[in-house]
Order: sequence, then C-alpha cells, then structure tokens
Amino acid sequence: MVKYRKYLIGLAVLLVPLFFIRFVPIGTGKAPDTYYGGEANLIRMNQRDIRPDDGDTFFYKDLTIRILGIDTPEIIHKEHGIYEDQPYGRQAAQLTIQILRKAKTVEYLPYQPDTYGRLLAHVFVDGELLSVRLIRARLAYETVSYYGDNGFPGLAQRILQAAKESRRPLFENPYMWRRKHQIRR
Repeated sequence: MVKYRKYLIGLAVLLVPLFFIRFVPIGTGKAPDTYYGGEANLIRMNQRDIRPDDGDTFFYKDLTIRILGIDTPEIIHKEHGIYEDQPYGRQAAQLTIQILRKAKTVEYLPYQPDTYGRLLAHVFVDGELLSVRLIRARLAYETVSYYGDNGFPGLAQRILQAAKESRRPLFENPYMWRRKHQIRR
C-alpha cells in the first residue's frame, strides 16, 4: 500500500482541480445559472450554422444539442424506431428553428453528453431560456421534475415555473407516446 501512496496522491492532485473546473465556472465563483449576463460560461452560436432536427434537438456545426429541461413531441426518426410523427411534432420543430433563426443572439450553457451522444445544454435566445418559450407555447413538457436540475437549480426553477403558469400541452407526454409507438430493435 505504501508503494501506491504517491500514485494515489498524484491522482487526487489531478481530480480535485477537475471537480472545480466542472462545477464552478472559471472566474466567477458562482453557479452557472446564478447570473445570466456574460458571467456564466455561455457559448455564442452563429445562426447560420444551426440546422433543425426536432423540437428539442438541433445541430450546431458538428454538435447535436439536446435542450435541457423539456421534451417535445416526436417526429419521424427511423434510426431511433420512430416511424410516424406524434401530433404537434412538426409544429414544435418548426417553432424551435424559427425562434433560433430569428433571434439576435443564441447561446448555450453545456452540461454533458447524453446516452445518444447529444450535448445536453440550456439554450438562451436573446437572453431567455428556449425551453421556457416552448413550454409557454404549449409545445413542450417539462422534464426537470423527472431528471432533476442537472446542477442548474435556478434555470430548473424557471422551467418549472413556466410549466406551472402555462396551460398543459395539447399532445400526449412524449415519454408515454414513445412507449406506445417506438419500435425497439
């Protein structure tokens, strides 16, 4: 055990800074969602490099970005076993890309990749959470109550508040719809 001591100390020296890099944005000392206005580690996007996918996912350059905190109705994705559009799926996809393209600024706050390799991120459009706009348009269900705040409690609270203040979407929860319609291989 003594001969491994220097390796354990070295490993600790490497892991402790990584912990702080992950959970505290450099230069702020605050959680990423404590203040929005340049203090958080937001990454600005060029709208010309944004391409549509569906209501809660889009492509940016070589990234696939999945919007945190919401689930929108499905559209056909044969590669994922979705062979039909869920009602309101096309409307959600169209609204998402319309909002992204008409915005003056589009920024994202990255979280981590999901099991499909998509980058989970909070997306801001002209300073407002895109997830909140989609909930208010009744084209998204909130997912914070299921998945938690993902380390962004203030942003999660905004999403939950929007869902509480908005009328329920007109379509079945996408999670339940997928259970009935998705063909798994």
